[in-house]
Amino acid sequence: MAVTNPGAEVLSRLVASVKEVSGLPECKNFFKKMHGNLVRRIKLLSPLFEELRDGNEGLSQEEIKGFELLRDALDSSVELLKSTNDGSKLYQIELVHVQFRRAKGRPDSPDLQLDHDLAVAQKERDPDPAILGRLSEKLHLRTINDLKNESLAFHELVISSGGDPGDCFEEISSLLRKLKDFVLIENPEVDITEGEKGLMKHRSPVIPDDFRCPISLELMKDPVIVSTGQTYERSCIQKWLDAGHKTCPKTQQTLLHTALTPNYVLKSLIALWCENNGVELPKNQGACRSKKPGTCVSDCDRAAIDALLGKLANGNVEEQRAAAGELRLLAKRNADNRVCIAEAGAIPLLVELLSSTDPRTQEHAVTALLNLSINDSNKGTIVNAGAIPDIVDVLKNGSMEARENAAATLFSLSVIDENKVAIGAAGAIPALIRLLCDGTPRGKKDAATAIFNLSIYQGNKARAVRAGIVPPLMRFLKDAGGGMVDEALAILAILASHQEGKTAIGQAEPIPVLMEVIRTGSPRNRENAAAVLWAICTGDAEQLKIARELDAEEALKELSESGTDRAKRKAGSILELLQRIDMAVNSQ
Repeated sequence: MAVTNPGAEVLSRLVASVKEVSGLPECKNFFKKMHGNLVRRIKLLSPLFEELRDGNEGLSQEEIKGFELLRDALDSSVELLKSTNDGSKLYQIELVHVQFRRAKGRPDSPDLQLDHDLAVAQKERDPDPAILGRLSEKLHLRTINDLKNESLAFHELVISSGGDPGDCFEEISSLLRKLKDFVLIENPEVDITEGEKGLMKHRSPVIPDDFRCPISLELMKDPVIVSTGQTYERSCIQKWLDAGHKTCPKTQQTLLHTALTPNYVLKSLIALWCENNGVELPKNQGACRSKKPGTCVSDCDRAAIDALLGKLANGNVEEQRAAAGELRLLAKRNADNRVCIAEAGAIPLLVELLSSTDPRTQEHAVTALLNLSINDSNKGTIVNAGAIPDIVDVLKNGSMEARENAAATLFSLSVIDENKVAIGAAGAIPALIRLLCDGTPRGKKDAATAIFNLSIYQGNKARAVRAGIVPPLMRFLKDAGGGMVDEALAILAILASHQEGKTAIGQAEPIPVLMEVIRTGSPRNRENAAAVLWAICTGDAEQLKIARELDAEEALKELSESGTDRAKRKAGSILELLQRIDMAVNSQ
């Protein structure tokens, strides 16, 4: 049997990775300079790797581990380099600019002319054609086909964003339309064959019903959602409302308010359909109406929101329930709504309704706060309004839906470190453990996510252990079909770093199930199982003995070679502990 040389193998893989980088196609877009710099620097490593590989000098275990980490970095570099030629160019550039604005230093500044042209093109309604021409050349968006591919990539991002595209998407969409108008004027017939031009002149594609306004039956240009959930063309529904109507034209239901919320997903689908069918893209009629200088409240009608807040404060039970439900939906739809609702003063009123005796009102209130908490600034406002004790009370005593959303809200608030302390001190952890045990599948996952995040704070680790979290986690671990193995292992791994957690886990006889996960689990679960095993075996000869009796060495050796980086380190550390036990026994 041939004896393998681990050092030679890892060096050969490094050489292969460098060759793969060398064979990548040249980047021709905005990232050309950065792409080229990275490729050139990686290529410089090739002679070193080849000389080490061919030198027949053995590498130490530590050196091999170092080269393995380097190989992981090279693999990530390959994926990064490949990605620069894919996806939306405009969106990638926006991300780069955001990162440069955040960075303290700029070791590799972007193209300053491009930066200036982008800023002007986004700001001005009718940019200078010379600026658009430079952008078209620089971004390789010179033809109708180039722009079509860019639009397809961009709209895929919009659709995958779940209908909440954010400011950068709106800016990019506007810029893309300006570039298209420019190319259509400068060189409209590039990439279009005679047959295609004839087809586009004579065909009349059937507009999908979902894309037609129920009032005008025409293709929607600016679709908006009313309070009943129906979508209309903005100008049509606005005329209906201006005429004094208070009902939804399609369903005849009474409108709870007159706020019109943009339907970004449908708008993106319509734009994509138009391009694929040769139909002129609808013109954007604008999505932001300023109510006062310097303030944008999107299409969220401040007067309508104020009316809803009036019902929260002074309405009867039915009015409070309906108003809280509408705010819940508005806060879910987009980021501008979340800012607008918070600025209107909704948060203290919603916090008061957490104590409502009406279960549905309580559900709406806690879910509205959950949706508002997505905005980081709103997190502080929610906490300052004294919401944490009331949210914990909902978690303890509310309906199942309210409890689930209370758990999710606590998770959202716990992203801020100081809130972890306050939430733990308010008694949330025992209530989360109860939801973890008796909740719906969704509720269990919400509870587990909140417990994991709270347990990053040392004091909450002890609270969780004392509240009895380890037994249910072990039950989840043994029930592979229950869908909670991932969450259970993640929490156990973080609790095992605390002495009380380590002791409680060790008393639960975890090693058999941990070894099963190490042998057959997913990469992340194997990693967490190894972390737990290492924690309970460190300084405990009895646990090491049990691990040895369960043939842990073979599985750990395999993990030390094929697991994640962290799993390899943990497996190697446990193997060292086992070797020390052997040496101690042999020396006696």
